[in-house]
Amino acid sequence: MLQDCCTLAEADGLRDTLCALAAYPEPVILDAAAVQRVDTAALQLLAAFVRDRRLAGRTVRWQTPSPALEAAARLLGMDSMLQLDGAAR
Repeated sequence: MLQDCCTLAEADGLRDTLCALAAYPEPVILDAAAVQRVDTAALQLLAAFVRDRRLAGRTVRWQTPSPALEAAARLLGMDSMLQLDGAAR
């Protein structure tokens, strides 16, 4: 689902995609295998999405988060917020 480049330039598209999934009743699975570049803006959108889903009692699961995504999240201390620790590999 996530593109290879998740940066401020793509933030509007990412936000629209996440907003469309926000109220989805089933678990949302985010496939992040293709992510090669990610910046703080994209990580903040993803963190807000994960938080809002959790607060609504809904689940987000990560499928194959890329090393780039994991490294950026770890560097910014956001891996816990994004709930990457239980990601399927």
